Amino acid sequence: MQKLLNYKSVYIIVDTLILSISFFVSIYLLRNDASKTILAFYADHLFVIPLIFLVVSFIILVFQYNGLYLTDVVLKRTNHFAALFKAIYFSALTIVLFSMALDFYGLTDSRLLIFLFLLISIPSFVLVRVFFLRQFYLELSKAGLRKNVLIVGDGEAGKLLATKLIYENPIGLNVVGFVNDQRRIGDFIINDLRNFGHLKDLPYLIKELKIDELLIAMDEEDYDRVFSTIDYCKTLGIKISITSEIFDVITERIKTEKYIDVPVISVDPKYNDSLTLTLKRFFDVTFAVFGLILLSPVILTIALLVKLSSPGPVLYKQKRIGLYGKEFDFYKFRSMKPVEGEDEERKKKMIEFMKKGQTGGKDLKVVNEDRITWIGRIIRKTSLDELPQLFNVIKGEMSLVGPRPCLPYEFENYTEWQKRRVNVMPGCTGVWQVWGRSKVSFDDSVVMDIYYINNMSPWLDLQLIFQTIPVMLFSKGAR
Repeated sequence: MQKLLNYKSVYIIVDTLILSISFFVSIYLLRNDASKTILAFYADHLFVIPLIFLVVSFIILVFQYNGLYLTDVVLKRTNHFAALFKAIYFSALTIVLFSMALDFYGLTDSRLLIFLFLLISIPSFVLVRVFFLRQFYLELSKAGLRKNVLIVGDGEAGKLLATKLIYENPIGLNVVGFVNDQRRIGDFIINDLRNFGHLKDLPYLIKELKIDELLIAMDEEDYDRVFSTIDYCKTLGIKISITSEIFDVITERIKTEKYIDVPVISVDPKYNDSLTLTLKRFFDVTFAVFGLILLSPVILTIALLVKLSSPGPVLYKQKRIGLYGKEFDFYKFRSMKPVEGEDEERKKKMIEFMKKGQTGGKDLKVVNEDRITWIGRIIRKTSLDELPQLFNVIKGEMSLVGPRPCLPYEFENYTEWQKRRVNVMPGCTGVWQVWGRSKVSFDDSVVMDIYYINNMSPWLDLQLIFQTIPVMLFSKGAR
């Protein structure tokens, strides 16, 4: 059976072409010398080409953040129009800065460039995205070019989705059946869809039934069982989506895929391949060095104020748990008055908070407020106390983005499923810092970190880095 095209890749390619052509044509039409061909013009202004692709890449990131590559947005015109114009609106500042830079070099009038770019790009996006590609996708789906999906488990969300797909199927999915360890092989679970086997049978079933995607649908709150199932499915080298109440903290805070109004979480089985990790390390070192140079006046000012605020060292050094449970020295600006030995009161409160799990308190940070200095209160609120961790990044002990490194006693009290946090290098910022901060339970913070681990990519890292800046500036959720 033929399979449905990967529409997301098609949309990204089309968007890149529309944005690039719109910029190239706009700049060319507004050039000073009208006698040159477009090739001759750009041969004389080669520096513009990488600048255009940099701006286009950033706008694609804005498109992704606004959900323009999600199925439910692509297929619903109203949602599509709203997301498209919202994305263009948020891209406007980037376009303005770009046009002002070209204006500085005397290549264009910045106001005319913005007008001409929007005049070319917006109708192109509407015609190609909202009308042509959407209709093309629907026609392929009607023609039977669909992806075969096998549902792992029999959670209510999975059964609801399967039922809906029987009566309406605009998204190109063909649910073949179920795999469930708790059911007998051959049992009908819903309508004509039956249980084809157990988890161990998946390698055979994927090949035999020509499965393109696994949808894990599990309602129970057994974290170990859910994450063990996910880990096993990731080894099969096939696309994985998840619908589970455990991931409600993700779907409530992040724009995720929806299959006919059922929120699903994607999992990338190649999250830790060598190319991804190499690119991640390259960006880490580049951004860390650039950040230290750019922020050196801020760093020196904070160091001076910390020294003047109270007796003690400028930097606070602490043992933390890094990749695969290895300890390393973690750096921060000191924000609290020093005490002899470990803060036993904080340790006791943190362990108690961790043990409460999802039913615990609403604040992820356990802080002794009496020890915080006046400058410490400011730098903690804005997360500026974290800046010395850029040295940890350069040393290869941390990444810019990843789960926060925990203390040794915290790691000792982790359950097995929570220890998945250390499967990647810890980060200066991460999913819960941006989308959760101090407003989620401990278990939910770990779920958010595992979501990142399962979807780690340079695109996601850039998105989180850019969103960390307003979180710091507006002190959102910090203490």
